[in-house]
Amino acid sequence: GRGTLLGPVVGAVGVNWLQSLLTTHYPDLWLLVLGGMFVAVVLFFPDGVVGTVQKLAGRLRRVGGGLKFDPAGGERPPNSSTAPPPERAMTVGGAAAAGSIIYLEDVTVEYDGFKALNALNFFMDYKELRVVIGPNGAGKTTLLDVITGKVQPSAGRVIFGKSTDLTGRRENEIAGLGVGRKFQTPSIFANLTVRENLELALGRKSRGVLATLRARLDGGQRARVDATLESIGLAAEAGARAGGLSHGQKQWLEIGMVMVQDAELLLVDEPVAGMTDEETEKTGRLLEAVSRERAVLVIEHDMEFVRSIARTVTVLHEGSVLCEGPVDQIQQDERVLEVYLGRSRDASHA
Repeated sequence: GRGTLLGPVVGAVGVNWLQSLLTTHYPDLWLLVLGGMFVAVVLFFPDGVVGTVQKLAGRLRRVGGGLKFDPAGGERPPNSSTAPPPERAMTVGGAAAAGSIIYLEDVTVEYDGFKALNALNFFMDYKELRVVIGPNGAGKTTLLDVITGKVQPSAGRVIFGKSTDLTGRRENEIAGLGVGRKFQTPSIFANLTVRENLELALGRKSRGVLATLRARLDGGQRARVDATLESIGLAAEAGARAGGLSHGQKQWLEIGMVMVQDAELLLVDEPVAGMTDEETEKTGRLLEAVSRERAVLVIEHDMEFVRSIARTVTVLHEGSVLCEGPVDQIQQDERVLEVYLGRSRDASHA
């Protein structure tokens, strides 16, 4: 039961009981059975037995509570229509949220009384490049965690696309819906080539372990990999071992691994940390190019980089939106100066 307290307890008791039983009657088969059990759990119960049971129980509770299947791709209350929820037309920070690709409504994430997100309302449009900034502890990474399902909110909901509620869904389910994430530290397969990394990341109808190992690329998939290599500037390094790339190139490769999955929303966490000036400039151009085809949400601290790519900047503070707008407007906002520099309006005129 990955992520549960009960799972390891049940697993330990079950394995020890089975070992005692088999070693008594079939001592030569014990290791074979144990290996088979591990393979079966990895293939068929990726969340563990307890995790799978909990997920099924949660689905039954939702069905019992009256949720119905939405042909648009999500679950909805029985009295709702297939149209976007009326709250999507609300205004957040002075702008309408209708037609957004991602919409967070009154989302709260709480850890032992500390609210990492505090009734957060946030939205962004299709094919928009949005930059989110804020001091440490403002809730920036938690925002990405909630969208991708890594963290579940204690209140509120997260709507993706027209009406798909991401709340309660697993990370792999959300990725399959079209949400891709690039973490701050590159997560690539260092011993594979650049091309093999992209091929492994390709979106396929079946993403099971055995299906992935047996899969062969068709002409369209090969063309998509080739186009991605050109887009991220690594066509010349396609056959090179990924572990030998520079830091910036590894970042571009991971961005490409998300692009090749045809994600509609790309979440990027501090993409230029540790990069040279040249790599930073190339990363900015890459993200601008990517945003012409899909929405891109960037978390960043480097204000020079933010100024170079930002169209709209959202400032988070204490888990809520402090202000939002063009970068020049944000830089002159007294509230932002106070949060970052500890300056107040009165102090600045003193």
